[in-house]
Amino acid sequence: MNLKYNGSLNEKAKDLRKNATPWENKLWYEYLNTCVPRFQRQKAIGNYIVDFYCGKAKLAVELDGGGHYEKDKQAKDELRTKQLNSQGITVIRFSNFEVDTNFYEVCSAIDNAVKSRTGNDK
Repeated sequence: MNLKYNGSLNEKAKDLRKNATPWENKLWYEYLNTCVPRFQRQKAIGNYIVDFYCGKAKLAVELDGGGHYEKDKQAKDELRTKQLNSQGITVIRFSNFEVDTNFYEVCSAIDNAVKSRTGNDK
């Protein structure tokens, strides 16, 4: 199943890659860019752009800053997650704080999710 996306988001995704947060850069350059199966940064899916996406595992990884914990943003995130789930995509979220303080555990959780979704022990 090919994922549909809003082509008008391509420029925004490119801009987000160029202007990544320190936490996105840390996760990308210290872990995800060498993962197998491959991850993409700032991937347009539907009308959304996810921080990181593994197509083989149909797994989206989102990093949340402080604004994501406000009530209105949480409701938007829940809707976004439901819509991505409806396309067979699992969304896992980590706070920027977790990337700072528990980096190994974040990477391990992502690895476990990929293995679970692909049925692969490697």
